[in-house]
Amino acid sequence: MASIPPPPGQAAPAPAPAPVRLTKVTLTKDAPAVSLTKQGGTSGAMRVNLNWSAGGAGKRLGKKFGRKAMEALGARSALLPPSGDLDLDLCALYELTDGTAGVVHPLAQAFGDLHTPPYIQLDRDDRTGAVATGENLTINLDHQARFRRILIFVTIYSGARSFEGLDATVTLQPQHGAPVEFTLDACTVPATVCALALITHTGGELVVQREARYLVPAPGVSPQRTVDHAYGWGLNWSPASK
Repeated sequence: MASIPPPPGQAAPAPAPAPVRLTKVTLTKDAPAVSLTKQGGTSGAMRVNLNWSAGGAGKRLGKKFGRKAMEALGARSALLPPSGDLDLDLCALYELTDGTAGVVHPLAQAFGDLHTPPYIQLDRDDRTGAVATGENLTINLDHQARFRRILIFVTIYSGARSFEGLDATVTLQPQHGAPVEFTLDACTVPATVCALALITHTGGELVVQREARYLVPAPGVSPQRTVDHAYGWGLNWSPASK
């Protein structure tokens, strides 16, 4: 249908802004980054979830699962502990524009806060896999101008020697805008920590970068310190437990 011309002497109305893309964005090795700003996802809460499944089984079990569930899928790998459940921890390193830096994780009850710095919060420490949704990180994008960079990563706290034998999908779900999703490659090294995604302010935009990077700690070095060194955060670490 043809547009209606403006009355004589009046300027034509400004063109309508391009619609915000609401379809899922999938990051890959060839296209590893997306601008949340261009997707309209720079306000409200953004939930970050990690979803694991036994390799090749095709049945999603949530971020965590117990020994019985793995055995039911026929999982027989080095990942299976002699006893007990797999305990994975979803974590975030953060750096704010005022230079404040730190970590959000279950150790030492460092769960963060949504409404005061660091504006990032871990909802729970699910040690057994009993919670279907596992653990989730929430980032308050109403304060996104305060973020310099955020690194989302996952560590194995107990129950496994590496990520070998698992498939995983990472989903970032902004309150406004399209969800961002990517899968991790198969782990072929004895890694107990994996950098998942890096969120930065780049060129005036809030950008999500797929990392999907398995890291192998040196003897006596914690997974947290390992990922810190790999990304140059420069925090001072001390032993901590749940």
